[in-house]
Amino acid sequence: MEQTTNEAVVQKNPGGARLKKGGKGPLVALGVIVGVLVLAYVGLCAYAASLDTFYANYHVNGISVGGMTVDQASRTLAAELPEQVMTLHCGDDPVKLGWPPDSLPPVTLGELGYTEERCGAIAQRLFDQQKSCGFFSQGSRFLSAQFSPTGDTVSSEDMDASVFQERVSRLAQELALEPQDTTYSIGENSISITKAVNGRSIKEDALADALIHAICTYGAQGELIAYIGFAHFNPWNLTAQAIYDEVAAEVKNAGYDPATDTITPEQLGAEFDVAAAQKALDAAAPGETVEIPAVIEYPKVTAEELKAVLFRDVLGEAQTKVGGTAARKSNVKLSASSINGLVLNTGDVFSYNESVGQRTAANGYQPAPAYVKGETVDEIGGGICQTSSTLYLACLRGNLEITERYAHRYIPAYIAAGMDATVSWGGPDYKFTNNTDYPIKIVTEYKGDYVTVKLLGTNVTGITAKMTNEKLSTTEFEVVYEDDPTLAPGTEEVKTTPYTGSKWKTYRHLYDANGKLISSSYEATSDYKARNKVILKGPAKQPEVPAGGTAEIPVQPPVETPQEPVKAPQESPVETPVEPEMPQEPVIVIPDPPEEPAEADV
Repeated sequence: MEQTTNEAVVQKNPGGARLKKGGKGPLVALGVIVGVLVLAYVGLCAYAASLDTFYANYHVNGISVGGMTVDQASRTLAAELPEQVMTLHCGDDPVKLGWPPDSLPPVTLGELGYTEERCGAIAQRLFDQQKSCGFFSQGSRFLSAQFSPTGDTVSSEDMDASVFQERVSRLAQELALEPQDTTYSIGENSISITKAVNGRSIKEDALADALIHAICTYGAQGELIAYIGFAHFNPWNLTAQAIYDEVAAEVKNAGYDPATDTITPEQLGAEFDVAAAQKALDAAAPGETVEIPAVIEYPKVTAEELKAVLFRDVLGEAQTKVGGTAARKSNVKLSASSINGLVLNTGDVFSYNESVGQRTAANGYQPAPAYVKGETVDEIGGGICQTSSTLYLACLRGNLEITERYAHRYIPAYIAAGMDATVSWGGPDYKFTNNTDYPIKIVTEYKGDYVTVKLLGTNVTGITAKMTNEKLSTTEFEVVYEDDPTLAPGTEEVKTTPYTGSKWKTYRHLYDANGKLISSSYEATSDYKARNKVILKGPAKQPEVPAGGTAEIPVQPPVETPQEPVKAPQESPVETPVEPEMPQEPVIVIPDPPEEPAEADV
């Protein structure tokens, strides 16, 4: 069977040559093809190597320079590369991080040192890189470029280092944010609240690394994005409730701080919906200002207004003559100096006891006559009521609000009836309130046995006040005798000097700037007690017996009729108003003093 086959084959080959099984024809053909391809690739490589242009579809930072010479590519890069914008990101929404939206400014490659002047060197470097890849590699790269885009990015070596570093330094400052506390301001019918802004900062070397990384990975990202890491600083973040607690306080006029000799600012009052305000604040971006409807109450005097009129006018003034012992005069002088320069802002209440302090020897006060349970004895601080009384009269003349005042037990001689104010430590006090819209300063002076009190303030209306008094009744004292066996028989001695009691009403009369009476009002009632004259009487004198005789029965002497009571000291003169109107109904009721004060000045 096999032989038959071979013979058949031979018969089909009349030349008589026998074909060997597995001939070389196909291999030769393949070799020829390969050789042609190799020669073609070599030719392609040679062609690629001979090109003086960039391969087709070649890009630099996304800028197409394919088919361009180095010079052409340089001009193209110079026109487009410096204008490429790098976007800066902080890795999260700035608002979530507590920063204003779009708070990171963009930067161009030209600002980072990739200037027009550097583009020629960039194009040349990249072209040289294309040429330096090896003869056979150039063919493959050339061939690949025909079907898909290829490209490179600029590197840190391509930049102008000095321009880059200068821009990084400025950019680090631009990117930094100082923490901004929550702030607010009060308008006509609303309150404006600006939401807090978190602070941030970045070091220059960390910023430079982030920028270079973004530049070198441009090809992978397809865009210029630099992710920046910041250090955070938290501000003072106020809630709507905290703001409400501040602005909903009592409205205050501008005032004065004597410790710093400065005017203190006025304080507005605002009422608003706290829940609605907090909702608006939560929805706002950091640094955004929201307007919250509010009911605004304004003070009557601002700091700017007060500056021009501070302590401009004498509201009220009084002067009394100081008598008595040297110790009493010293006490009056010391108590007056302790309130000199004291300032009361609008609404402040003055307390004489609190301002003067306890009258003790350690505080410089001396023993002087004072009333104790109706008797006149020497007590530490005697005389200080003359200062409080002089101050009271100055307050009345200044048309101020009297908060607490007590009349003396007995009418004093140094001031008109009803114009005095007794005080004692732990007992009666004298208080008045600054009911004006401006600060008041108490100024005292002791000179030539006179104590003077002035109240400096601001009188914008021109209204002045005058005081008058009216005697309602008189209570005469009685003469009382007390036996005193220690006295010589038949002698007498006055133990207690007398005072005539009396009851007075005082009235305040207000006049306008032209001197016209505009009102008269009841001020207070002062009820001064009578003090009996007490005379000590010695034993009766025994009758004499004649020598050597019989004692006669003495004739009973007639009963001596007591003389008329001694009159009280003449009353102090009083002011007489100019045609006062009939007193109005009482507007201020001042209580009578305690029945038995612990101690009170004479």
